[in-house]
Amino acid sequence: MGDLGYFDTDGRLWFCGRKSQRVSSANKLFHTVPIEGIFDSVPGVFRSALVGVGPVGFQLPVVCVEKEKGLISDQELLRNLASRALLYPQTKDITKFLIHPSFPVDIRHNSKIKREELAVWAAGRFS
Repeated sequence: MGDLGYFDTDGRLWFCGRKSQRVSSANKLFHTVPIEGIFDSVPGVFRSALVGVGPVGFQLPVVCVEKEKGLISDQELLRNLASRALLYPQTKDITKFLIHPSFPVDIRHNSKIKREELAVWAAGRFS
């Protein structure tokens, strides 16, 4: 199926996302679901998506977000995302954040983000 997860010491199963969508940097693997859960809880974030920019094994982890409708400025939201990243061991190495107007999604499943397309968009912002 291509799904990743693990059992913790209490026997609970934790889902980590799709193997094909994890981000592989030179030093670390970043899994979409646990990372996105951290950033989805930042005020002003509607939803987030972790993508990798660059070749597998040397990818730059980038968190893209869609904003909630509201009064928070882009600059404030980006500062809040960077601050949140520093709070957790699994996100402390993420330093790149982008605001996207509307994620590309599967038309059959509005919640299924097309991360491959989003990664191409993100790569264009860093070239």
